[in-house]
Order: sequence, then C-alpha cells, then structure tokens
Amino acid sequence: MYYSGGYGMYNGFYSASYLLVIIGAVICMIASARVKSTYRKYAKVMSASGLTGAQAAEMILRRNGVLGVTVQHVAGELTDHYDPARGVVNLSDATYNSTSVAAIGVAAHECGHVMQHQTEYLPLKIRTALVPVANIGSNVGIWIVMLGLILGLNDTLAMIGIYLFSFGVLFQLVTLPVEFDASRRALVMLQDYGILGQTEVQGSRSVLSAAAMTYVASAAASVLQLLRLLMIVNGGRRRR
Repeated sequence: MYYSGGYGMYNGFYSASYLLVIIGAVICMIASARVKSTYRKYAKVMSASGLTGAQAAEMILRRNGVLGVTVQHVAGELTDHYDPARGVVNLSDATYNSTSVAAIGVAAHECGHVMQHQTEYLPLKIRTALVPVANIGSNVGIWIVMLGLILGLNDTLAMIGIYLFSFGVLFQLVTLPVEFDASRRALVMLQDYGILGQTEVQGSRSVLSAAAMTYVASAAASVLQLLRLLMIVNGGRRRR
C-alpha cells in the first residue's frame, strides 16, 4: 500500500528486503572479526629471517627489478595499501616495523599488487577503470532509487539508481580476483625468495585468506543490497 500523497511505500516486499541487509551486515561482521583474530594470532609469531614488513617488501621489489616504487610507513591499523598513482607501497603501524609472519604476509600482498600493475593484470585494469562510476553508483545509487519511490515509483528514475548501484556491485566482484591473485603472488614470492620458511608461509596464508574473506563478504553484502532494491521496486510495481 502507499501513504497518501505517494511519499512512502510500506509493503511485504519492503519489509522482507531488510532481512537481506541484516544478512549482509552479519556476514561482514563475521569476516571482520575473523581477520582481526587471525592477524593477532600470527602477529605474535616472529619470522626466523628477522626481516620487518618493510624490509621484506623492499626485497621483493628489488628481486623483481621494480624501479620507481617506494615503501613508506602510514598511520593506522591494517591500513596497508599500494598507491599506483604515487608509486608507493604504504605499510601500517602493525606491518612496517614488525617481524611477524602476519606483517610480512601483508607486506608481500601489497607487493603482489605492484606486480599486477607491472604486468598489466587484466582484472586490475578493469577495476581501475570502474573506480569513477563505481564511486558514484555506491554513493548515490540507493538515494536515486529512493527518490524514485518517493515520487510514486517513478520507474525510470528507480532503474537509473539500480543501474548506477550495479556498477558498485560489479567493482566489488572484480575486486575478488584482484585480491586473491595478489595473495597468491605474495605466498609464492615469500617462499621462492626464502623470506619465510614453509611453516611460516602457512601462517601468512591463514592471514591473507582471512583478509580475502572480508572482500568476499563485502561483495556478498553488495549483491544482497542490489537484490533488496530490486525487490522493493518490483514489489511496488505489483501493488500498483
């Protein structure tokens, strides 16, 4: 049913859609808790090599002949990331000076992104191209859908919002192979270059696998949100 004046719509589809949001939120919370607990566990396991995360990253870059990319410290917890625009591998407080297998694994993962950039890894190129429209879609897509509903289910406006939001979902999905591949490259380099022993590599694998699940959770939550929007719009059409 509609409220008079067409300002809102409360029906079974709208109410049921909130279940999808709850499921997505729970999945993300579980994934976040798991990566934090796994990281804390292996942050206590010091590597036999005694290399810090920063030193491991510099060694990996050097072994691969990468020029023009530096390793820098950045504040925060698990804020590690590679900035291709500036050519900088940013390592967080918990990674830069730590000799743990967790820190070295994370540092190597960011170097995996460097190698993807160097080899023009296709999924990374696609993700980079999607960034502008994905940012717009993630930030305003839902609001455009809601505006369409407020205006009495303006189908065109609602669908424009859904299409925009879909680009954000696509970005999340393309991120999955990028992150998994970076971890795969990292583990191979850690073992091949003798930075970590075989048992230590397994510890880093556990950390990176847990971290990868956060991206899976985010993608799942985005897909569920998209399904929610479709349920609301389609439910409204059926009741007109």
